[in-house]
Amino acid sequence: MNSRTPESEYESSHGTEYENSANSANSKELGAFLRAHRERRAPRDVGLPDTGRRRTPGLRREEVAALSGVGLAWYTWLEQGRVIPSRKVLEAVARTLGLNAVSYRHVLALSGLLPPAPDGAGHDEVASRVRPLLDTWESSPAVLVDSRFDITAWNDAYAAVWSDPAGIPAHRRNLMWCVAGHPAFRSTLLDWEPVARAVLAHFRGQTARLADTDPRTREVYATLRADFPELAPWWECQGVGDLTARQLSVLLPGHGGLDLLLSAFRPVDDPQALILVQAPVGAADRELVGELVRGYRSAGSAEVVRMPSTPRPAAARGTVARPAAAAARTAAPRSAAYAKKARSSA
Repeated sequence: MNSRTPESEYESSHGTEYENSANSANSKELGAFLRAHRERRAPRDVGLPDTGRRRTPGLRREEVAALSGVGLAWYTWLEQGRVIPSRKVLEAVARTLGLNAVSYRHVLALSGLLPPAPDGAGHDEVASRVRPLLDTWESSPAVLVDSRFDITAWNDAYAAVWSDPAGIPAHRRNLMWCVAGHPAFRSTLLDWEPVARAVLAHFRGQTARLADTDPRTREVYATLRADFPELAPWWECQGVGDLTARQLSVLLPGHGGLDLLLSAFRPVDDPQALILVQAPVGAADRELVGELVRGYRSAGSAEVVRMPSTPRPAAARGTVARPAAAAARTAAPRSAAYAKKARSSA
């Protein structure tokens, strides 16, 4: 005699209901992520007619459920974090919502369908082995971050261009924190917001499933919310992505412009860690980094003054103070290296 009920048959193919699972925090995060992407998906994107104004943006829950081949009640539970989905269901929902490979990997991680995130216990040993490698890149700023984006190793070029991480309190020595508000980043990157959002997308994809279980990750998010309240919507954003190669254009008062090509790769010994290398784009950029490194080593610390190159609306991005002395330094002569670069490009 078959004792399976219709409900148990449904659960066997779609998932199971949460009871007292340790993954319930991740299930809430998963539900919020799916809901955010459902609200961004237009009916025309899935072949549905546009019937005009809707009470809520994006697709309705019943539309996602029907297109994904699951019941409305079950999909509602999924967004509420009450069920553990199967991989088959996640694949169907991901197709309906148009999730890319990075977002799909994120929902698999939140659902417990990927190997658990490492606790980072062996990262110190990895950092000690990576430091000599970073030091070989004399003219390329390079930094190692762990699974929480904490900065654990860097070279002199990084300290000279972006300021020395050793001067940042340990609980704030985090790449997301630096990019979000440290003047060395926020006031000199010409395209600060697109770069910061790209870092945020990678940071969130890597830390979201740790946010409710890992004390250090919780501390990082709490510090970001407390230190940068003007960026509050960022810390609740559900977007995820990979930090891909891109050019960084920096304006250093007293030195001029610097172009760097950012690349990221992971150590095999700690695949949750990330090495970020910023290679000078041209010969003049390489000379300028060398000049900054020599100044850093002779002074014992970077003495590049950071200030905004263009004003940013406070409501959208926050503001960085512009003291009169710093503002005056924007008119300072450019370095010989940058002047040479400017002449060669004229």
